[in-house]
Amino acid sequence: MKIIGVEIGGTKLQTTLADADTLESICSLREAIVPAKGAEGIRQQLEAMIHSLQSQHEVDAMGIGFGGPLDAKTGIITTSHQVTGWDQFPLAHWCRDQFDVPTVIRNDCDTAALAEATLGSGKGKQSSFYVTVGSGIGGGYVVDGQLIGTSRPAYGEIGHLRPGVLHSEAANTVEAESSGFGITEEVRHILQSTAAEDQGNDYWELMNCCDGSIEALTTQNIADAATNGNGIACAVLAEAVETLGWAIAQMITLMAPEVVVIGGGVSLMPEKLFLSPLRENVATYVFPPLAKSYEIVLAELGEAVVVQGALLLAKQSLEK
Repeated sequence: MKIIGVEIGGTKLQTTLADADTLESICSLREAIVPAKGAEGIRQQLEAMIHSLQSQHEVDAMGIGFGGPLDAKTGIITTSHQVTGWDQFPLAHWCRDQFDVPTVIRNDCDTAALAEATLGSGKGKQSSFYVTVGSGIGGGYVVDGQLIGTSRPAYGEIGHLRPGVLHSEAANTVEAESSGFGITEEVRHILQSTAAEDQGNDYWELMNCCDGSIEALTTQNIADAATNGNGIACAVLAEAVETLGWAIAQMITLMAPEVVVIGGGVSLMPEKLFLSPLRENVATYVFPPLAKSYEIVLAELGEAVVVQGALLLAKQSLEK
């Protein structure tokens, strides 16, 4: 039997045809997404790619990891934060009509969580919680090889915890402080509000790395500056990592996973800036009886993680 795994992201569209038993790839296709063409443009791309794969082999099932919130039970997309035209679109039904293939859809973070738990850093563990730390922060929980909470409107959304009782507004979240976007926005705010008399070496180092355009500042600029000891960058990153560590500690206290797998672009920072202080902060805030019951490790599967998870979704659908 043959299956297809699909990743629909904000910038790329990836598909892989694989053997259902071994998950060995037979053919993979990748295309850049043109956001200006909206969801309809992506569907046209996807239609051409899937039909190309079907021309080579009969396909028995398909899994999709979608970059945005959705209803996993119905296969209806809630929205996309990157591309217009996805609101309330019945993607699973559309795929079944277009390709005559049973289709399972999950959000990209849940899909990545399944892949890392089964094939990556969580392999061999009964329970694995995946945290992606990129432009946003998401979470997914896998127990005994199965995603947990897919029948609920949301589950494991660690980035949407409020970091303390004083954060009463819905926008005041862990994601707002600890994501790549949140880190960059905080440094930009500091630079914009720094008085002329306080514009020391740290200020000018950050301004120089973005050629004087604060809006052009990136998370990578900030990580590089922190590596060189920039005080502003180090302070913002330290606060961001502490908040994320607090959030992971709350999750461990409630859900007690054996392993916490960290992925996403922010996790690729030097260990001394991210992973080491993250582990220290989790240890500070976690429930003491659980203190030595978990591991915190980096993800292994890289850019293929969502497609790998989508293949697993397709395989699991054939086994039911």
